[in-house]
Amino acid sequence: MVDVLLGLQWGDEGKGKIVDYFAGKYDVIARFQGGPNAGHTLYINDQKVVLHTIPSGVFHKNTVNLIGNGVVLDPVTFRMECEKVTALGVNLQENLFIAERTHLIVPTHRALDKASEIAKGSEKIGSTLKGIGPAYMDKTGRNGLRVGDVMLPDFKEKYEKLKQKHLHLLAGYDTQEDISQDIINWEKDFFAAVELLKKMNIVNGEYFLNEKLKAGKKVLAEGAQGSMLDVDFGTYPFVTSSNTISAGVCTGLGIAPKWIQEVIGVTKAYCTRVGGGPFPTELHDATGEKLREIGREFGATTGRPRRCGWIDLVALDYTCMLSGVTQLVMTKSDVLDAFDEVYACTAYEVNGTKTREMPFQLTSLDVKPVWEKYAGWSDEAAANSKFYNELPAEMKAFVKEVEAYLKVPVKYVSNGPGRDQILEQ
Repeated sequence: MVDVLLGLQWGDEGKGKIVDYFAGKYDVIARFQGGPNAGHTLYINDQKVVLHTIPSGVFHKNTVNLIGNGVVLDPVTFRMECEKVTALGVNLQENLFIAERTHLIVPTHRALDKASEIAKGSEKIGSTLKGIGPAYMDKTGRNGLRVGDVMLPDFKEKYEKLKQKHLHLLAGYDTQEDISQDIINWEKDFFAAVELLKKMNIVNGEYFLNEKLKAGKKVLAEGAQGSMLDVDFGTYPFVTSSNTISAGVCTGLGIAPKWIQEVIGVTKAYCTRVGGGPFPTELHDATGEKLREIGREFGATTGRPRRCGWIDLVALDYTCMLSGVTQLVMTKSDVLDAFDEVYACTAYEVNGTKTREMPFQLTSLDVKPVWEKYAGWSDEAAANSKFYNELPAEMKAFVKEVEAYLKVPVKYVSNGPGRDQILEQ
C-alpha cells in the first residue's frame, strides 16, 4: 500500500521533519512532484539539513528512496545535495534511485525563469528562479530532456537543440539585462553534475515501484510545496507548476489509485506564504511580525521572509477535500505559546456574503476573513510537553475545534524542531 504525505497550505508546513519521523515505518519513500524550489528541513544529530530533491527518508538505513518521474531535477542542485548527505555518512548508491522519466532542469530554463519574472514587473508571481516553471512547460510542450537521456550517446545534441529553442525565446524578452554569461557559467556546473548523475541508480521508476508494492512493501509518497499552490486548484496564477495534491501521486510515480490508503495532511498551527499571491489571513501588523520572528519564518531555499497569519480553516477544508485527507499533523504548535489568544478563519466574507467555499479567483475579489477567537495558553508552554495529554488544556481545545471544523482527526502535534518533538494523540 501507499500512504501519501503532503502539505495543505502554501508550503513550508514542516513536511520534511514529518516524513523523517514516519520514514522508519516504510520500505520506500518516493518523491512524486516538484523541483528544488522546495526545501525540506530536517535536524540530524542536532545539525540542520535542507533537502531539495532527495526524499526525506534518506537518513534511514533500511529505507529505499525514489525520485519519481513527476519531479523536475536540477543536476547542479542535486550534486550539491548529494555531497551534503554523503558527508553525513549516507551511502546514496545503496538507498537512492531516480526514475528515468524524471525531467531535467537545464541552464536555459533558469535563464527563462529569470527573464520571465523580470518582464512581469509589478505582477511578479514570486518565482524562486530555479527554472522549474520553464522545465514543466517543456515537459507539457513535449520538448523536455529526461534523466534517461543522459545515458544516450546523443545527449549533447539533444541539449543543444533545446538550448537553441530557449535562446530564441529569450531574445523576445525585453529585460534590459544580459544573462548570456550566466548561461555559460551555469553550463560548466551543469555538465559536471550530469557526470555524477550518470553514476546514480537510474531505474524504470514505475516498474521499480510497482514491483515493490506487489512484494508487499510499504511506500510513503512525499509531496513538495503545498496544496494551495496546486497548478489546477491553487491560487492561480500564483501557484507552482505541478499537481501538489494526492492526485499527483499516481501520475508522479506511475501507480494506480487502488494502492493509496492513508493521506496524511500537514498544516501549521497558523499559516504562512512565500512570494506573491492572495493570502486571506495574512497579518500586516505586530502579531504577524511576532509569528515570523518566533517561528523563524524564513524560506529554507531562498531565505526570504515568509508572510504570516492565523490558520485558515476555509482553505484547509478545501485542501482536505481535494486530497481525501484521512489524518492531520499540526506543526509549530509551540510558536503559539507566546500568544494570550489565538484566532482561526472559519469563513470568508466575499462582497458582503459569508461562505465556507474557496472562490474561483481570490485575486479579483475583496475577501475578508471571519475570525473565531480562542483562549491562548501562554502560561503553559506546549513546547515543554512530552506527551499529547500533557499539552495545555487550551491547546487541546484548539486542536479539537480544528478537528470538528475539518472532520478529520489531528493524529499528531509537533511542538518543536527536534525529531522527537512529535506528540501522538
